[in-house]
Amino acid sequence: MTVGTTARRGIDGLASVLRIVGMLIVLVLVLHIVLTLLDANPANTIATTINQLADTFNLGLSNLFLPPDHKLRIVLNYGTAALVWFAITSVVVRIVRRIP
Repeated sequence: MTVGTTARRGIDGLASVLRIVGMLIVLVLVLHIVLTLLDANPANTIATTINQLADTFNLGLSNLFLPPDHKLRIVLNYGTAALVWFAITSVVVRIVRRIP
């Protein structure tokens, strides 16, 4: 096994880990939107955890749009954050994979 092959495998592994982490963040944001739309019990442990994680990963976009409807506000703000995380993940993974 050559050094180039080992390095390539390491870079590909790193890119895969970064993609998984990014997609898990997107999943948390989408789950927060779904739980909000379905009126999940906010006192539930799972709903609380998802809410706290979504607040951590919202990139400061939780008050970007301020429509009067709470559910629409969540969909717009956290949906935008999910799209931004998806784009960031895609760009970072592409850059990492281009490392020679």
